Amino acid sequence: MNNSSETDRRKDFFEEVVFKNLTVVLFGIIINAINSLLVFTFVRTPSLRSESRYILYMQLVFNDIIMLSVSVALHVLGYTVRDLNVIVCCILILIANNVHKNMPLNLAGMALERFVAVCYPLHHSLICTVQRTKMLIAIIWCLGALPGVIDLLITLALRPLSFFTAGRLCYHANIFSLKYNIDNNLASNISHLCFVWVTLFYTYFRVLFSAKAAASDPVKAQKAQRTILLHGIQLVLCMTSYVTPIVEATLIVLFPDYRSVILFCNYIISSILPRLLSPLIYGLRDQTFKKHLEGLVLCRLIKGSVDPTV
Repeated sequence: MNNSSETDRRKDFFEEVVFKNLTVVLFGIIINAINSLLVFTFVRTPSLRSESRYILYMQLVFNDIIMLSVSVALHVLGYTVRDLNVIVCCILILIANNVHKNMPLNLAGMALERFVAVCYPLHHSLICTVQRTKMLIAIIWCLGALPGVIDLLITLALRPLSFFTAGRLCYHANIFSLKYNIDNNLASNISHLCFVWVTLFYTYFRVLFSAKAAASDPVKAQKAQRTILLHGIQLVLCMTSYVTPIVEATLIVLFPDYRSVILFCNYIISSILPRLLSPLIYGLRDQTFKKHLEGLVLCRLIKGSVDPTV
């Protein structure tokens, strides 16, 4: 009887693992396929490539593709490779950490671009050039990489060489677990989020006051307000990853028998589903982008339905 029970538990656990990994991989494929279609539309449309707002939007989509791909890879590796080489793990974690820090900074950059477009429309083409937008993206990537580089330097300085040749379960807190790493992570999260929230509030209210004063096109101003507000909603969802450990710890204490389910649900809500928002908010809401997207899709469908032998 005991052996049978043990076998059943192992079988149930195996089925649960297969279900979780298939779900995560399926979500990743679907969302990345949608995002890849948006990238394809951007690349094939010269008019979109010449506007700073769409360049910043594509940076956000591209960032989401990388984030989701690495996140899914780490999730699957966590179940299939219990002792991953620390060097390989460090590379994956540093990439994931970089793109995770990029997202709120990119939202701030997009809000600033809309602020300039509404409040300084005559200067928008001079301030938000393609070259300056690319420089802003480079700055975002450098700032996003800085906390991870500091973590790596701290670990290189304080850990023995044998640490990097060993195998460990691959997640951030297990690799960068020194007190200095924890302090660095806390400081970078607070500074990033404070900067982004101040930027969003400032740009939102400046656009709001500009619309009330009729200093610019009121319709355009209202659209910019809604866009910046959506940036705020995205940022709130992005912040769920910061409070997830606290929520997980509380729920696990209350429901210890459902620990695995709690961890999986929190991962889906905080890491997977937010990646679906960018294409829904921008790809379908923006009429210009939507028109080009529908045009390319219809063109492909028509070409595919035509018999080449005719």
